[in-house]
Amino acid sequence: MTTPDHVTAVIVTYNSADHIIDLLRTLPAAFAGSPYTVVVVDNGSSDGTAELVADREDVTLVRSQNTGFAAGVNNGVRAVASSGPILVLNPDATVTADAVPAMLVVLDRPHVGIVAPLMREADGSLSPSIRRAPTLLRAGGLSFTQSPVFAERVEDPKAYVEEADIDWAVGAALLIDRSCYDALGGFDETFFLYSEETDFCLRARDLGWRTVFTPAAEVMHIGGGSGESTATHTMKMVNRVRLYARRHRAVASACYFAIATLTELRRAVLGHTPSWTAFRALLQPRLRPPQLNASGSLIPR
Repeated sequence: MTTPDHVTAVIVTYNSADHIIDLLRTLPAAFAGSPYTVVVVDNGSSDGTAELVADREDVTLVRSQNTGFAAGVNNGVRAVASSGPILVLNPDATVTADAVPAMLVVLDRPHVGIVAPLMREADGSLSPSIRRAPTLLRAGGLSFTQSPVFAERVEDPKAYVEEADIDWAVGAALLIDRSCYDALGGFDETFFLYSEETDFCLRARDLGWRTVFTPAAEVMHIGGGSGESTATHTMKMVNRVRLYARRHRAVASACYFAIATLTELRRAVLGHTPSWTAFRALLQPRLRPPQLNASGSLIPR
């Protein structure tokens, strides 16, 4: 059994051969002497990702079918006997030196269950990774307004200067208290891909756990390392509706569904081709990605 402060870094890969080694190279400096174990859960890559890490002594490899990101994280946690924190990392991320000890300091504060670092793009610019909780007024894709009333994504650079409690953050890098993880039963695997980190942070808040952003730790996230297709865009939009519907009453859920569907129609008309598929899938349950096992009802759950 590892000590409580021994961190398990869980990396879920899917055709991530172009990125995974760069991430692994940054981890020794990122942990800066803090004890850790790395688990790579490969979700059935066909590009040789698993083979790249199979013989590495610093990695525990778990080979899996593609059961989704949330299931991959849960599989990785189960693969190591540990009572310590869990660091969830996307394979297309790299972690700066001393980042993990800085996050552990924040995680040790009262009621903190999740710590999100500062995210940067590949060119070093700020990557807005803080998010507000979904609401009806934020369902219309109006993040360009930068208004807290309408925008789920927090764009203001001033919000990334100081440590703060937040609703949720992009899941490319999250440090999670093991007691928080256990209390939630891990990530909800029914989302398959997208919205699992939103759901996790909001359920943690329901139980009294804080999600805290800290600029003291930095992660560079290339983004889209596994690529976004029409299918994954559709998953994203269906899951946004599912998440809201699971947390709200029928009337509010119906309103959110209507707004999200009309928003996808607007995006499609304006030239975003994947939105046509998402629009149809929202209106026709049989067209929804089978990996989601979404309900056959008009409003997916």
